[in-house]
Amino acid sequence: QVQLVESGGSLVEPGGSLRLSCAASGLKFAAYTMGWYRQAPGKERAWVGGINRLAYTKYADSVKGRFTVSRDNAKNTMYLEMNSLKLEDTAVYYCNGPITDWGTPGQYWGQGTQVTVSP
Repeated sequence: QVQLVESGGSLVEPGGSLRLSCAASGLKFAAYTMGWYRQAPGKERAWVGGINRLAYTKYADSVKGRFTVSRDNAKNTMYLEMNSLKLEDTAVYYCNGPITDWGTPGQYWGQGTQVTVSP
């Protein structure tokens, strides 16, 4: 069975940093593009960024230059490093994959991890 498990969500002040992890099992992790989505209260789930098997990354305009997606295939883990956090970054962050078209969700989702940016 495919499982994606996020961790690392927390309360952080504006301008702060946070690193999220997504541990994957039950799929050929190294072969696939994986990505991050987020959902704020009352809003639709939105693309954040992703990384393909060659470590090429792609980001939503709202996070470009502030967030970095990386992967460690030996650990079957994808990361999201978030810097210069803003109030509007507050959301539940979800790991997703496998992704075959950029920006289109894959079949599997993690349970989500809460990120709250607040003074």
